[in-house]
Amino acid sequence: MKTAVIILVFSIISNIYGQTDKKLISYSINLDNQISKQIIKKEYSPESAGKNKKKHSPLLAGVLSFAVPGAGAVYNNQYLKAAIYLGVEVAAIAIGVTYDKKGDNQTEFFQNYANQHWSVKRYAQWTLANAKRINPLVNPDEYNVFDNNGNVNWSELNRLEGDLGGYYSHRLAPYGDQQYYEMIGKYSQFNVGWEEFGDDPNKPYNYGDPLTEQFEYYSEQRGLANTYYDYAKWAVIAVISNHIISAFESAWATKHYNETVRMNVSVDKVNYGYFVEYFPKFNVEIQF
Repeated sequence: MKTAVIILVFSIISNIYGQTDKKLISYSINLDNQISKQIIKKEYSPESAGKNKKKHSPLLAGVLSFAVPGAGAVYNNQYLKAAIYLGVEVAAIAIGVTYDKKGDNQTEFFQNYANQHWSVKRYAQWTLANAKRINPLVNPDEYNVFDNNGNVNWSELNRLEGDLGGYYSHRLAPYGDQQYYEMIGKYSQFNVGWEEFGDDPNKPYNYGDPLTEQFEYYSEQRGLANTYYDYAKWAVIAVISNHIISAFESAWATKHYNETVRMNVSVDKVNYGYFVEYFPKFNVEIQF
């Protein structure tokens, strides 16, 4: 780093004669002249011109802002910028928490709706009754889809779904699983399980036929929950990005802060032995 110090002396404000310092007066012209030169040299020493300058650490500024966005800006006395970073942080966290909660509530809503209006027994009964029509090569008697108590044997149902093929493209996930709630409102093979479709296993339904309103409604509600979670996800990304951007920007700003032009105004007092003079001084310090 090089330091250039430009000292501009505007004018002499006042010459105060008669304010002599008897300790510095020797009453010898030569000796008093030497004293005056020593004082002037000390007052205008280039080595001391920038010794009070305090440099900031880019690394420290970056670490502070990575921990708390805006902290590095405070370190650099950039309070407005600090407020912006902190505001973004608070807003992103608030949005993330809000939409994550909305997503949880919406998930609870559509799952309860499915539990009330979609039945795996209805779906299994219709599938077993129409298996031969969907795939002539499948013999429904070879599948024990229901046990002696009338409950669905999940593994046998999945085996039947896999053997049917065609538009039976998926095997129903276990009850309560996230994929379970996704499938019944996403793939048309599960349309027959909705209450609105009816309990008659012989009711005709073919791939491409209109879906029930319950299927459509449920699909929209599940999609709304995913939208809420997406908002929460982007809010989290915004929080992380805010930390990273704030850290790098604060480090760069600190480096720039150390390179900026520094100016100050002062008044120097110079004692010439026989009299005192005051010099207003305008200092410009440039780091480059």
